[in-house]
Amino acid sequence: MSDVRQPPAKYDDLHAVFINCTLKRSPDLSHTQGLMDRSIALMRAQGVVVENIRLIDHDVATGVYPDMREHGWARDAWPEEIWPKIDASDILVIGGPLWLGDNASITRRLIERLYAMSGLFNDKGQYVYYGKTGGAIITGNEDGVKHAAMSILYSLQHIGFTIPPAADAGWIGEVGPGPSYLDPGSGGPENDFTNRNTTFMTWNLLHMARMLKDAGGIPAYGNLREAWNDGERFGFDANPEYR
Repeated sequence: MSDVRQPPAKYDDLHAVFINCTLKRSPDLSHTQGLMDRSIALMRAQGVVVENIRLIDHDVATGVYPDMREHGWARDAWPEEIWPKIDASDILVIGGPLWLGDNASITRRLIERLYAMSGLFNDKGQYVYYGKTGGAIITGNEDGVKHAAMSILYSLQHIGFTIPPAADAGWIGEVGPGPSYLDPGSGGPENDFTNRNTTFMTWNLLHMARMLKDAGGIPAYGNLREAWNDGERFGFDANPEYR
């Protein structure tokens, strides 16, 4: 059995970005932030550099292009304020609230802007998110935690993020009107199930990011877009003999 008394590696060269997709502007209380802060504190205790962004505080345009100012928007904070932080990170955690059992509109806007950059390439010539690790945190007082996390994590892996085991955590109170995570008497911060999942998610993100960084990312064979465009098929036979 492995030694569980101390971490198996150091993580102080990792950089994580947590993006809170609450519908509330600062300084209004965000229950999602309350749960995200538990994961952030754990990472910072390991020396990880963590940046925490509340997306609604930034004038990020809606759309699926890298700079929406080139598509009719007067302002777009994405290219200069948000994207450089994500581009420089090893770990991205998306947090958000539930509304009508699904992700909030700001979460979807973030996913769309992440998708807008997915045609860029990293230094190896792979899609730009290869070598990065992703996770999800959801809060609310209605059903939908797993559904919302599933949507986020599917989207992240589809554009190139690596998703470790148990890469989501969440909290919901009693279904229907009732206290939210940070409300007095909610039981949220003391909930063992939520605390366990948040801890496991955080450490699995750290472990995966550590493995990817030590390995130099995902191997650059079989996944290079430009090589495919030039005719390289990496062993794939479009006309196998058995057909």
